[in-house]
Amino acid sequence: MTATTNTAGAAANHANHHRRRPELAAFLRSRRARVTPADVGMPPGLRRRTPGLRREEVAQLSGVGVTWYTWLEQGRPINASAQVLDAVARTLRLDQPEREHLYHLAEVPYATDHRQAAAEHVAPEIQGIIDALDPRPAVVYNARYDVLATNRAYRELFALSRPEHFGIRNVLWTLFTVPEPSCPLVFREAELPLMVAQLRGAYGRHVGEPAWELFVHRLSSASEYFAELWESGNVVPPGPRVKVFRHAAVGEVRMTSVSLSINGMPECRIVAYSPNDEESSRRIGALRELRD
Repeated sequence: MTATTNTAGAAANHANHHRRRPELAAFLRSRRARVTPADVGMPPGLRRRTPGLRREEVAQLSGVGVTWYTWLEQGRPINASAQVLDAVARTLRLDQPEREHLYHLAEVPYATDHRQAAAEHVAPEIQGIIDALDPRPAVVYNARYDVLATNRAYRELFALSRPEHFGIRNVLWTLFTVPEPSCPLVFREAELPLMVAQLRGAYGRHVGEPAWELFVHRLSSASEYFAELWESGNVVPPGPRVKVFRHAAVGEVRMTSVSLSINGMPECRIVAYSPNDEESSRRIGALRELRD
């Protein structure tokens, strides 16, 4: 990496930092205006110009200094701990997405709690949707590529019933730890860097979270190739891909993947695969016929 690249990256980070602060200020002001004194058991008082709480009231209820909270709401470059942000979030009655947004704007790692974990439980309705997509393979992933639910076609295409292709219920773990001849993904040298770059983009929202840090550490220890790709720092957004998979019984199939977000399951998505050409469609049909 050149000095010019480093300088450009530093400038971009500096610009992002300065863009977040005004957003943080506006967000806090709008949430404060939404909470009335009656909501928190306080008398309305006299000469109140707005129906919402005053800054000093938010500070008092959150157990922080008035000056510190004022600076936070003004978007000044001050540091905020997770404990203080939690206190402010409780006072402002933020829900889970709002709380996560607050952390992101304040540039503090957001720790997953039991509510977030519960959101990764796949409801029967979602399972029914991916089952209905059969014979097209479909799966529910979270941002870390953990496998939360699959349909039968997905399990058949990727042979998830075979422990040697499985390891733990995580696609990246499987792809990086199985021997290359056993890997269902063709053109690994092109596809795996993209998947790691997408993981890296999601990681930015989870820096410091134990589950994410442990996963990255374990996979880096298990795969030198993953560690090399991770250290590159590349980031790409999710998007449709054309991938080639191999199956012992039907041969290679070209599939287009499409991701669909799921309401109520933050950072989780349905990924559905469709045959990319007539031969691949025929082979997916042949794979289904093997069930009988």
